[in-house]
Amino acid sequence: MIEILIGSGDDINTLQMVFRAIIIFFIALFLIRLGGLRIIGEKSGFDIAVVIMLGAILSRAIVGASPLIDTIMASLAMVSVNKLLAWLCTKNKRLDYFLKGRPLLLYAKGKLHQSNMSKANLSQTELMTSLRLETNSENLNAVNTAHMEPNGRISFVLKKKV
Repeated sequence: MIEILIGSGDDINTLQMVFRAIIIFFIALFLIRLGGLRIIGEKSGFDIAVVIMLGAILSRAIVGASPLIDTIMASLAMVSVNKLLAWLCTKNKRLDYFLKGRPLLLYAKGKLHQSNMSKANLSQTELMTSLRLETNSENLNAVNTAHMEPNGRISFVLKKKV
């Protein structure tokens, strides 16, 4: 009965592909819940790689390019390794920096750090756009520091009001 619903190999019909897509949808939801919201929430390069690979692997199960159970097990292994590495990163700062990167100081004490702006491939125009979007300000005078975070966002620490 199961064989009729999901087929086998890459010779599957439309209805079997639909059943596989439904099954994989629920498995993907389960894997994301298992991996934690960080997989979709933090959006670091580390997490984006997992999401892309998870989609690529699970799509093979839908179209029958790889055996259904094998792709599910490979996806489970990948999410488990992601969760393990994320936990290890909480224990080891070097591993955390290696896998996720470090923030780059872009602005501090009234001065742009051009070398870090170049490393981040960021123009002053882009920095000012982020400033407006994040702080509703058009002036760096109210900013103590600005960093390019490992997830690609720019964070601003505002000066304390006296």
